[in-house]
Amino acid sequence: MDARFTDEQDEIRRTLRDLLDKRCGPEELRAAVDTPAGHDRALWSALAGPLGLPGLALPETCGGVGGTVTELALACEETGRALAPTPLLATAVLAAPLLLALGTGAQRTGLLPRIASGGLTAALAIPGPALATALALTGHDRQGEWAGGGRAGGVQARRTEGGWQLYGQVDQVLDGHSAQLLVVAAHTGGFARSRVLLFLVREDAAGLTRVRQTALDATRPQGRVQLRYTPAELLGGDAADAGLPALVRLGSTAAACLAAEAAGAAGRVLERTVAYVAQREQFGRPVGSFQAVKHRLADAYVQVQAARSAAYYAAWAAAAPARGERAGGLALAQALEALRRAAAEGIQLHGGIGFTWEHEAHLYFKRAAGDELLFGPVHRLRAHAADAAHVFEEAGR
Repeated sequence: MDARFTDEQDEIRRTLRDLLDKRCGPEELRAAVDTPAGHDRALWSALAGPLGLPGLALPETCGGVGGTVTELALACEETGRALAPTPLLATAVLAAPLLLALGTGAQRTGLLPRIASGGLTAALAIPGPALATALALTGHDRQGEWAGGGRAGGVQARRTEGGWQLYGQVDQVLDGHSAQLLVVAAHTGGFARSRVLLFLVREDAAGLTRVRQTALDATRPQGRVQLRYTPAELLGGDAADAGLPALVRLGSTAAACLAAEAAGAAGRVLERTVAYVAQREQFGRPVGSFQAVKHRLADAYVQVQAARSAAYYAAWAAAAPARGERAGGLALAQALEALRRAAAEGIQLHGGIGFTWEHEAHLYFKRAAGDELLFGPVHRLRAHAADAAHVFEEAGR
């Protein structure tokens, strides 16, 4: 494995960081999350147009840049550093890979170039609080029982003369209130022959109602999606049954990008804390000069660097699925723990101001807590990785 980044990858990071430093400061961030969409559309246009962020991991034949998961993870690291509220995660990390992997020729041709250009945003709707299970991060349900359906809740799909219709409700859909295209997992068939398929639902579909939810992490907007006999298009046609395996494969990509994003956020909040304790004085000397403070920040620094390395390795492994390595779950656990530690230290070492609503430290802590609710928690990520590697089975022999 060559751990060095290419010149192009370094340029992506530099350019993106410069843009976000100018366009996504604390004031711009707070203004963006207060908009109905929950993100700055002008910033998204700048990220999508000149930089091509939504199409980083899409092939050139689909209007993308032709990069890999590594480039997408590096972009997520920079957006995580700024806590930039953008549709990047929902559109480019969760939805676009499914369209690329399962879509028919017409679906890929009609949708992916628009996603790559930033003209179309998308979201993945997984019924119930089961996103981590569907992506095989905290469990592996090969039957898709997490999708619910019928009396179990979730979304039910049925075929009619005019096509497919969906009925049900999905909570906690990332960017679900504003995305122009929804990729919905739904149960179809009777209980004896039920299966989970993926469907495409347009923003103007009849019977579709969406409401923005109040989320712990305001920089990660979520929506509730209600479907009442809503027309839908089956994703993949004859390849529809590949939906569950595609979601499992998506888990590696999503976890690597989320880990890089969390590592970027952890590094940024740690930088801010180090700069603050170097100038804040107590008892006639900088707070950062006390040995106890140095030890705490050094421990956080080691944790952040380990998280960053794990995220890079997970991205490398996800970019080469033939190797069969699934390092995303462990990398995500490491990164979320590092972010929670760095944010907690930042809040405390900033003193009285660190606990205020006006300071940005709480936003980083909420990002760690919110991501654990959606994709974790940390102990379950690690437990599932250990089960997949048969760690405890080997130890018991």
